[in-house]
Amino acid sequence: MKESNNKNVASDIVQQGDPVLRAHAASVAKSEFGTKQLNNILDAMNSALEAEFDGVAIAAPQIGVSLRIFIVSRKAFAINEDGKIKAEDTEVDAPVMPEKNMVCINPEIIKVSRKKVKVPEGCLSVRWYYGNTLRHEKAMIRAYDEYGKVFTYGGSGLVAQIFQHETDHLNGTLFVDHATEIEELTPKEIAEIQAKSGKR
Repeated sequence: MKESNNKNVASDIVQQGDPVLRAHAASVAKSEFGTKQLNNILDAMNSALEAEFDGVAIAAPQIGVSLRIFIVSRKAFAINEDGKIKAEDTEVDAPVMPEKNMVCINPEIIKVSRKKVKVPEGCLSVRWYYGNTLRHEKAMIRAYDEYGKVFTYGGSGLVAQIFQHETDHLNGTLFVDHATEIEELTPKEIAEIQAKSGKR
């Protein structure tokens, strides 16, 4: 997922039309935690995400890996400061800007608010398209971190939107499947952004 107000060029991110984006991703086996293979996938996801200045999250299928993993950029928490993280039995306030990106392996949305809000949305795998989506205002996930430790995290605003957008990716759904008022940038607008970012 990317911030709706900023646009950039994708770098080695799978684009709409690739079958991997439409597959139902497989769960990560417990035996895979801590392996070099899983760590390499996480490194590749982090690298792809960090290469996009407007990227706030990425799912494994977006780098061609059909596994139930997504990563939320630490930048997202500076934009959305009201989430809470629950570790074991203690609930503490989430930091304004975590030290690293949030790794979510085998994530499940376990609770959502009744209230839904219309929000602008884009996607690193559907470049140059933007639209409005209807998302639950709040959402809570249960997932495993890269070390195999289970955690829950509840957030609102952008973080809740990210949880829903990225879970869609793991289920083979793209935001354009349900967005309204979808618009595509013009070739001139794209060229201007490419010139500013130094990419062609």
